[in-house]
Order: sequence, then C-alpha cells, then structure tokens
Amino acid sequence: MRVGFFQFAPLFGEVQANVEHVVQRLSTIEADLMVLPELFTSGYQFVSKKETRDLSEEIPGGPTTARLVELARDRRMIIAAGLPERSGRQFYNSSVLIGPKGFVAAYRKIHLFHEEKLWFSPGDIGFRVHRVGGVRIGMMVCFDWFFPESARSLALQGAEIICHPSNLVLPYCPDAMVIRCLENRVFSVTANRIGAERRGGKPPLIYIGQSEVVSPKGVVLYRAKPDEEDLAVVEVNPKDACSKQINAYNDLFRDRKIKLYKR
Repeated sequence: MRVGFFQFAPLFGEVQANVEHVVQRLSTIEADLMVLPELFTSGYQFVSKKETRDLSEEIPGGPTTARLVELARDRRMIIAAGLPERSGRQFYNSSVLIGPKGFVAAYRKIHLFHEEKLWFSPGDIGFRVHRVGGVRIGMMVCFDWFFPESARSLALQGAEIICHPSNLVLPYCPDAMVIRCLENRVFSVTANRIGAERRGGKPPLIYIGQSEVVSPKGVVLYRAKPDEEDLAVVEVNPKDACSKQINAYNDLFRDRKIKLYKR
C-alpha cells in the first residue's frame, strides 16, 4: 500500500487557494492513502470567534469535503484531512476520512491545545476505526498524540494505520510518534505543516514540519525536513500491524494487566 502526506504552508483564511493547491499537488502522484495537515483549509492562528464561524464548514455537506470526494474518486485514493467544522452552533477542529467511494467519517479533536479552547468545542465523537479498501484506519489530530490513550484506543479497536493531521509547534511529537507506534504496533502517518503565523499581535507560531511515516516496529520510514514543502509516498504492508506478538512469550495486548492499572 502506498501511503504518504503533503506537508505545506496553508495561507490563513485562503480556503479556496489552499484546497486547490492540495488538489493540484495530489493530482500529480500515485498513492493509496494521503494525509493532509490539521486545519489545512483555514490556517491555525485564529484571533476571533467570527473567524472561526466564517472559516468553518459543515461535514460532510461543505465545499471542501465535496472537493476532496471528487479528488479521492478521480485518483482512487483515501484522504484524511483536517479542517474547521461547523455543526449547529458548535465548532470543532475536525478531520475527515474520504475514500474512493466517497465520505467515510469525521473525527472531532478531543484534546484541544492552548488557544484552540477559545475557538473550538472538545470533540464528542470519540476514537473510531473505519475499514476503507480493506484497511482499518483511525484518526487523531495533532495534540491528541500527547495522550497515550488516543493511539491505544484506536489500536485496541484494530487500527492498522493512524492518520494524524497536525499543526505541530512543540518539538517532541516526531520522536513521540515512534513510541506510540511501537507501544501499539501500528503504522502512523503524521502530516504537519510548515511556516509561521503572526496574527492579532500574538506571539508567532513556528511550525516544525517533520511530517513522517512510522512503522509498527517504531522505524521512521520517511521524515520530512522542518521547513520545506514535501509530498511523500512510501510503501507499507498494513498487515504488519496485525500481529501484537513481541516474542514467543509476550503479546502486547494479552499481557496487559488492566485490573492492576490505577486511575
């Protein structure tokens, strides 16, 4: 299976330009699964509720989801992508999962980071795994990586690949995802953005890039540079994530001692 990411620098508020840039670049490659950054349509550094309202879309009824559905159908690929979602009077930092046959599911970011708490509601859907094209895929968004329960929940439901749209500013995630994959024996595809945002007189946000694909054995199969646009694809076998056997005596999930873990 050919999996990868598109690491780039979205322009704040330029939804149509950001979407068309993605469509143009993804139309040039052959891949089975592509992951895009968190909030790739809007940019990240919001300064008002009005911006949140204006830049959020319904899922799946909004124009971005419709455009990605067309792209996924035309290129016969699976796409996971982050965008701001409007649902009634609530706004969520969400990601969509789209297959060649259309919209599959949405995930709403549960662990909001920093000022996201000013603009978005915490996700209320939970972590779920979806079978698309014979592969079991889960989603989490950016800061969810900081909480081991996120990836573990998806792994326990049978996820083979975790799609991880991100706008990372903390330096730890690229190495931490190696541990998340190793401790759950899953693949992960983290799609980060690059560049910087300086809006509303706030301190600048500098994005660290380093999007990556990591194997169930914690091997970094590909890692992008911190400051360059990158469209990358690597070959993986999702079934490598099915075995949780560590050695002849240890199985990752069977050896868990749930009754002895204190809360």
